[in-house]
This record gives sequence, C-alpha cells and structure tokens, in this order.
Amino acid sequence: MSAENNAFRRKLERGAELRAVRSWGGSAEEDAELEAADAEEREKRRKVDDAARVEYLIRDAQKQGKFDNLKYAGKPIPGLGEHYDPDWWVKGLIQREQLSGMGPPAILLRIEDSELDAKLDQQYTEKQVRDILEDFNKRVIEARRQLQGGPPVITKLRDVEADVEGWRERRAAAVPPEPELEPPTTRTWWQRLWHGPGKPK
Repeated sequence: MSAENNAFRRKLERGAELRAVRSWGGSAEEDAELEAADAEEREKRRKVDDAARVEYLIRDAQKQGKFDNLKYAGKPIPGLGEHYDPDWWVKGLIQREQLSGMGPPAILLRIEDSELDAKLDQQYTEKQVRDILEDFNKRVIEARRQLQGGPPVITKLRDVEADVEGWRERRAAAVPPEPELEPPTTRTWWQRLWHGPGKPK
C-alpha cells in the first residue's frame, strides 16, 4: 500500500474518531477538523478517474452478457470506409424499416434508379418498358423543379431508346435456346423384317 493511501486511511480513522467525539459533544476545533476530513473524502470520491469508472462499467456489462450476440459481432460495420454521404441516416431508415414512398424525392429517385433495370426485366412488352421509363424521367424533372428543401436531385434522366435496347438484349439472352431435334432414322428392309414394326435397335 502506498504512503498516500496510508495517509488517507489515517485521516479517515481520525475522522471516525472525531465523529465519535462530536456525538459526545466535541470542541469547535475538533468540529472544524472533522469538516475538513469530510470535505477531503468527498473531493477524493469526486476525483475518481473517469477511465476507471468506464472500465468498471464495461467489465460489469460483459459479466451480465450485454455484449453477447451483437448484430455486427465479428463482421465489418457496413458503410465504414466509404465516402461520406450526408443522407446516410435517411437511407438507413428507409432500408431498415423497408419504407416505400416516404422520404425526400432525391433519395427515393436514387433508390428507384438503382432498382429500375430489374423492374424493366419483369415487363413483357416494349410499350410497358417505355411507359415506365417515361414516367421515371417525368418524375425526375418534376423533382428538380420543386424547391422544397432537402438534398438536391442528382439522379440522371434515363435514355429511353438505350434502355429499351438493353431490355431487348437481356430478354434475348434470358431465353433458353431450343433443343436440336435428331433427324428420324430410317430402317432398311431387313431391319424391319428382323426387329418387327417397332423402334429400330
């Protein structure tokens, strides 16, 4: 035990003695000494190192199992190391809560733009594809014109002709090729005679 701790312990013992004296009716000098000892003890408690307190709270939480089964335990934190996106919290909320149709138009249009090719691939006719692309472009232009605040609309307009051509190419690539048919085999007269009218052997 260090000399500083010994000195503090002696002061605490002296304070206990002075309290006992006070209960029996001590002098003003003893009361002043007791007050000084109490003040020093309070100051010592107040100066407890914050790092030690945090360390204690962490150890206590570990014993209680509060750090078990955390969502990203042993995994990289998503989005760490990417460039800063000022709309990260809105995107995260929309993704976590699976919200649709809610949020600033700039964010909703960016999300829709990233999923648009998959949506086009589900269409059956070129007219449906064109209608979807024209509607998307119209909403991008309207969002750029509105001055409602929020993040700026940076989503680009879609090139309808290029996207229709891309849809055609993806559709053609997705169709499986027709299987080749084997030409019918003809049997000679002696095979028909030998094996009968059934399949050739």
